[in-house]
Amino acid sequence: MPICHHPVVEMTLRFEIFPDDLDATVDFYMRVLRFRLTADRRGQPGEYVSLQRGSVRVGAARRAGPDVRAARLPSAGVELVLEVDDVVAERDRVTAAGWPLAEDLQDRPWGLKDFRILDPAGYYLRITSATSPGSISCGPWPGFVQSRYVAAEVAV
Repeated sequence: MPICHHPVVEMTLRFEIFPDDLDATVDFYMRVLRFRLTADRRGQPGEYVSLQRGSVRVGAARRAGPDVRAARLPSAGVELVLEVDDVVAERDRVTAAGWPLAEDLQDRPWGLKDFRILDPAGYYLRITSATSPGSISCGPWPGFVQSRYVAAEVAV
């Protein structure tokens, strides 16, 4: 069987969320997680904001009604993983901003340290230490393949 070689194209991550309160969402991502506002269409038809920190972009559109959220919910839930260079300093900034932690810093069996928070709309965020250079085991179980996680873990 012939082997096909395809060029690798780098990816970035942009995720879209659908909160009831865009103002609270903007405040959280800017004040607590230090994102910057790159587009602001609050007060216009189709209200939408875009925020960015590093290569991570978050889009947020005001939820039109209660049935819209149910149509967009994943069947098993989602954990958004944000990788940072200094997870202790990041946790300290989050708590200094007065944001509650869902789970404080913990060393994980896969060799990383993280803490967990919920954004104002209830989205679950895991803030984790950057993968150490040359690390082979970087996932939550033995034999974890990093490419399976590329869409979820993005450095900020």
